[in-house]
Amino acid sequence: MALHTIEPIAHMHTNLTGKFGLPRQAGVVPELTGVITFEPDYRCADALRGLEGFSHIWLLWGFSESAKEEHHGFYGDAPYAPTVRPPRLGGNLRRGVFATRSPFRPNAIGLSCVRFVELQQDPELGPVLIVAGADLLDGTPILDIKPYLPHADCQPEATGGFSAPLVEKELQVSCPDAQLEKLPAEKRAALLGVLAQDPRPAYQEDPTRVYGFGFAGFEVKFTVAGDTLTVQEILPKQPEETV
Repeated sequence: MALHTIEPIAHMHTNLTGKFGLPRQAGVVPELTGVITFEPDYRCADALRGLEGFSHIWLLWGFSESAKEEHHGFYGDAPYAPTVRPPRLGGNLRRGVFATRSPFRPNAIGLSCVRFVELQQDPELGPVLIVAGADLLDGTPILDIKPYLPHADCQPEATGGFSAPLVEKELQVSCPDAQLEKLPAEKRAALLGVLAQDPRPAYQEDPTRVYGFGFAGFEVKFTVAGDTLTVQEILPKQPEETV
């Protein structure tokens, strides 16, 4: 029997506006913060009563961009592919979709554990959640929020399957002060953390290639040679032209 229609209860707002540059997992860039604003029907402080006692929360959310591109899951009716090619395996090896966290799944639902920083009360938006370690795009629909329970959710003996050898050391980030100072001071640590995680696909190793992604209203351009990422430019992002 089909489940009832799933509608977003809230949306995430972050400094990352494109898939390139997103942290590959929640928590790997703890400086990257996000703001969760609720839809009008869910702007109820009572629904969050008691949340302040938890340090972390689970977010269930929709892979909205990937789902739109692939037209599957609860965003469409096309059949899913049973295997996917994880980028961290070089883009060639296939693994079962249920053995990965690929966005291309039967139901395009993501799961992230983030640190709960603060509950604020906005005069127009109602309760607003501030979280840290987010790995979500700006505008991502939030489907549900649940508390992280250390006694049940933490499994120290767990094994990581084929993902275990993929835990990589961070890159050294070289960013001229003149470029970094273009960003607001409170956003600099988050950008450096994102860059240190190496946003490139695993199979791209061209030291002359200039990569770029959007961050906090800026376009960040960089190159990578060996273990060092060098920021070339940080430019204000130009507004998109309308026809």
